Amino acid sequence: MTQTEKVTDTDVLVIGGGTGGYSTALRAAGLGLRVLLVERDKVGGTCLHRGCIPSKAMLHAAELVDGIAEARERWGIKANLESVDWPALVATRDDIVDRNHRGVVGHLTHAAVEVVHGSAELTGPRSARISGYGEVTARRGIVLATGSRPRMLPGLVADGRRVVTSDDALFAPGLPESVLVLGGGAIGVEYASLHRSMGARVTLVEAADRLVPLEDVDVSRHLTRGLKKRGIDVRAGARLLETVVLDDGVRATVRTPRGETVTVEAERLLVAVGRAPVTDGLGLAAAGLATDGRGHVAPADWDRLETVVPGVHVVGDLLPPPSLGLAHASFAEGLLVAETLAGLRTAPVDYAAVPRVTYSAPQTASVGLSEAQARDAGHDVVVNTMPLSAVAKGMVHGQGGMVKVVAERSGRVLGVHLVGPNVSEMIAESQLIVGWDAEPSDVAHHIHAHPTLSEAVGEAFLTLAGRGLHQQA
Repeated sequence: MTQTEKVTDTDVLVIGGGTGGYSTALRAAGLGLRVLLVERDKVGGTCLHRGCIPSKAMLHAAELVDGIAEARERWGIKANLESVDWPALVATRDDIVDRNHRGVVGHLTHAAVEVVHGSAELTGPRSARISGYGEVTARRGIVLATGSRPRMLPGLVADGRRVVTSDDALFAPGLPESVLVLGGGAIGVEYASLHRSMGARVTLVEAADRLVPLEDVDVSRHLTRGLKKRGIDVRAGARLLETVVLDDGVRATVRTPRGETVTVEAERLLVAVGRAPVTDGLGLAAAGLATDGRGHVAPADWDRLETVVPGVHVVGDLLPPPSLGLAHASFAEGLLVAETLAGLRTAPVDYAAVPRVTYSAPQTASVGLSEAQARDAGHDVVVNTMPLSAVAKGMVHGQGGMVKVVAERSGRVLGVHLVGPNVSEMIAESQLIVGWDAEPSDVAHHIHAHPTLSEAVGEAFLTLAGRGLHQQA
């Protein structure tokens, strides 16, 4: 966007135009506040341009590739994958990103949000200097939404070809024949799954003793089983000791949980060991702020996401846990902060009720507490696990998976955990169940369509409510 005149004072100054920043700006403008949004790259941030949207577009293409193999090998449909037209695939992905970007720009224009391209440096608790623009004062407050960047291991430098991060993996040239993925969290698992679908030989290394270590242990178990079944070499509890970058790839030395040392050679090393908040050049000290030990800007008031400096709020990846670093969580944070700045009373973000999804094959989707977390919190819990293969639609898909429900013995549902095909589209029901403190008997009264995968969710609750049909307690 271009500016017709420079704004020297505004109601709300938002620094960073990713999901947290632009959602704050849109909601604040919708509440009648004057908003200036500063972004040094493109509005939409990492999620739209380098992460969530392009990666899920590619993972959809991967599903189509996997479907051809399933058609041939399982259903007797004589189909073969001739080739992948990489430039055409990339063009479709980029078109999806571009249309989303134009949509966000259009929303901001319609809401009369003033967007400035540049970097902002705080000069006080209510002011900032914007590069190429000048000094701006914010009457209501400032929102920090500068996002994050991929963490890198010491001694490794991403070159965009042989060593890549999650930010540039999608834009590296061509399809590699082999990939070593370092990091078994959601991002690493998704990229391992994507490359395997596209025909690459994949090794997935995770330092923790299981993949997606923040999820329920049964989620990790079912996910690992599914990935191994697809031919991915999963090495959990392993550590990268050394990496040598070659002309045509990388050679890595990995220590296994048994103490053995193995060498893995791959055309590409994809580093997915987490993300670090971006605060360089932000001028936090001038506003009386500082980062914590991991570079986050912690709020003093989580109900308002307000820092120790009144009127300075934080959203998105700058926040430490319990914020989740997820785009949909930052949308909620943006709405909360905008409404707070407008003087409205609004409920705080319930991070326990925020769904978590890994878009691999198989997918995982969870909301609420894991079984271990529930027990550690002192809950007297009951657990029921329903295999997806126990319902007809699960048999049709033939990919295994499960529904796991964690509930208080005589009370509410604490967590729901899903693994299997399309479970990212099934988690919304469980989000409402957990968020509204429902009990298993409440859910059991509602009828699920037959045959569907979501029927397994209903069956799991029927059993917990003592009304088991196809599954007995």
